[in-house]
Amino acid sequence: MGANDDFVMTIDDDEDIVIEEEAMDISEPEEEQKKEPIDKKTAKKLRKQANRDQKKGIKPAAVEEQKKKQAAKKKEDDFDEEFTFSMDGGFGRAQNAWDFSAARGMLKGKQGDADRTSIDDIIAKKRQEAKELKKMAKKGKKEPAAVEEKKQDEDSDEDEDNEFVGADEDDDEEEENDEDLALDGFGAGAERIEQEEDDDDEDSSDSETEEELTDDETEDVQPNSDNEVVEDEAEIKRKKAYFADESEEVRKDHESFASMNLSRPILKGLSNVGFVKPTDIQARTIPIALMGKDICGGAVTGSGKTAAFIVPILERLLYRPRQTPSTRVLILCPTRELAAQVHSVAAKLANHTDITFCLCVGGLSVKTQEQELKLKPDVVVATPGRLIDHVRNSSGFHLDACEILVMDEADRMLEDGFADELGEIIKACPRSRQTMLFSATMTDNVDQLVRMSLNNPVRLFVDPSNQAASRLIQEFVRIRQTRESDRAAVLLALCRKTFKKKVIVFFRSKAAAHQMKIMFGLMGLSAAELHGNLTQEQRLEALERFRDNEVDYLLATDLAARGLDIKGIETVINYNMPTQFAQYLHRVGRTARAGRNGRSVTLVGEADRKMLKMAIKSSVGAQVKNRVVNHELVQRYKQKVESLGPQIKEVLAEEKEERAIRNAEMQLKKSENMLHHGAEIYARPARTWFQTETEKKTSKNAGRADHRAKFGIEDAEAGADTKSKEKRGKYDGMSRQKRRRLQAMEEDDVEQDGRSQKAAARAAKKSSRPAPITKLRPQKSNGKKKSKK
Repeated sequence: MGANDDFVMTIDDDEDIVIEEEAMDISEPEEEQKKEPIDKKTAKKLRKQANRDQKKGIKPAAVEEQKKKQAAKKKEDDFDEEFTFSMDGGFGRAQNAWDFSAARGMLKGKQGDADRTSIDDIIAKKRQEAKELKKMAKKGKKEPAAVEEKKQDEDSDEDEDNEFVGADEDDDEEEENDEDLALDGFGAGAERIEQEEDDDDEDSSDSETEEELTDDETEDVQPNSDNEVVEDEAEIKRKKAYFADESEEVRKDHESFASMNLSRPILKGLSNVGFVKPTDIQARTIPIALMGKDICGGAVTGSGKTAAFIVPILERLLYRPRQTPSTRVLILCPTRELAAQVHSVAAKLANHTDITFCLCVGGLSVKTQEQELKLKPDVVVATPGRLIDHVRNSSGFHLDACEILVMDEADRMLEDGFADELGEIIKACPRSRQTMLFSATMTDNVDQLVRMSLNNPVRLFVDPSNQAASRLIQEFVRIRQTRESDRAAVLLALCRKTFKKKVIVFFRSKAAAHQMKIMFGLMGLSAAELHGNLTQEQRLEALERFRDNEVDYLLATDLAARGLDIKGIETVINYNMPTQFAQYLHRVGRTARAGRNGRSVTLVGEADRKMLKMAIKSSVGAQVKNRVVNHELVQRYKQKVESLGPQIKEVLAEEKEERAIRNAEMQLKKSENMLHHGAEIYARPARTWFQTETEKKTSKNAGRADHRAKFGIEDAEAGADTKSKEKRGKYDGMSRQKRRRLQAMEEDDVEQDGRSQKAAARAAKKSSRPAPITKLRPQKSNGKKKSKK
């Protein structure tokens, strides 16, 4: 990059920084292609064409191409170390910092469902049927039926699910005296965003008035003993002994990556992605990581933690011994999509080096991954389950030479759900490794960190723990206890009237996300879904469509809550408030990233009061607002949701039939493979796992219990399970005399049955015995001599 590149910076109405680039070309020069020998006839034609071009004043194409290459090479060599970029980490230059090309190359082959109907096709067919019915009603001049059909067609954008709940009202209801927080208005003078009904056009935006919470209102949500754990002196001393002394850390302000003494290939990779000025977590992490120390780091979402651990890894790998290739770095991620994103970013940063990478996640081809692992890549990015599978079943792959272990979103990995897998991975790695843990909600609990075998780790907490981004606007919509059934109507009202693009909507369950996807489709809203019930190809396609602005809404579970970095997300809507505050921070962290503005809207019920207080307390320097949705507008959308019930049932039924057909075809294909290739299949060694079936079942039940506790459904479902397992006693409700009489009769029957059973057993044994040998001998004469003839 040249030092004379000009930048024009403008600020739009939303205070977003927009950077327009002029005369900037950071693309790498094309490699010179080897010239193949040409025959005389072709050379003669080229000379004639060159002469004609010269007469016309046209320069030969080869000359122009050569000049372009020379200019690009000169520009590449002219590297300005003093160049710095904007605080957003270079997002103005890198349109898509990551892609899923590596993951797509490992997708499994389709099992005969290439021509099957997708859910979008089914929804489109239902919408077309509704339009045709409407036209037929108009032609028949049936006014009442036509009016009713018109209403049904307008409502065809809604979902029928009692789980989707409701709305904030403008009505004056009874005041709630709560010393902690008044949910009705978040305090006396809470900021209100009133969303009113627009009779003219459903898609028109509503007038909004905004007010910020005053100091008097925030007094109700000051730190208290309920939300904060007070550490005793023993715990403080324990942490002081476990972590490295922070006073020894030498802090230096770095204006650019060039001041960190990084190698030129690394600097070129950073400039290509658009990172030149390091963030706080990067400036503190990279120098310490280059020393080989263990790190426990935490920073707010969107602060560049991925580059913070990838840059020192690449720098150290540049000086690795190349005589014997081996896997030296392992990066663990909790989800497949996050692992694919980390792999893509790392590959782009190492574009000018010879460092090799491999992606090992579930849902992709095992054979392709095994082939790549046989080449001993330098860095493996994996999820825990698939990594253990390869360690146990892939020949030639091991972690004996692993020198660096990195865990992204480490607090999730340290939870009980990953405890067994994590323990198995730690055993496979050498103890002399360097370990780095990163997360936006990183814990410093010594008990959880001990299992990672950290060696005097350095604690790098750049931002206060459990704090949202400062440029995030948090809005809350109150859902009254009697209006829980209006939640879906509130969501549709918000999406149709106010938030119309680049929106992520989070749900607690996969079923809720899927049903809302059907509702959005029937309403004409372009949406994609992302949850665990989809195939890996469908999950990647949903993310790419949302990233490329092909759809406006991404309906997801907490699968997409951690780590995913999609440029330009304007709004995050929480259909349900999560029961864990760390999960709330990760959800809203999908927006307001890297210094940009963002907005989160959360539907808050009466049971979410504690989480609401914690959310307000975490918004240090940010705005907290109360959005009120017009009651009449909510009721109108609620009627649409109810009218769409039959269409939603038809879509679900048709989808179920398609799924059954696909499963039947898969079973048929499997049977054919067994018939034709049975000997080869049975000759393969069985894949093993580090747990038995009983242990796996126990671990699964523990994970299910943890999930129930996380979402506050432990008591209800666990209670139902215990009730279903409790059986009525045999003698419950009987009098003492009747119970004894029945017991005596049963004892007599048992004795008689026992005697008869013993006799039958003796007879069976006797009959099964072989005949004595004496019976097989010829009979002797009875002592009388036979008369001689």
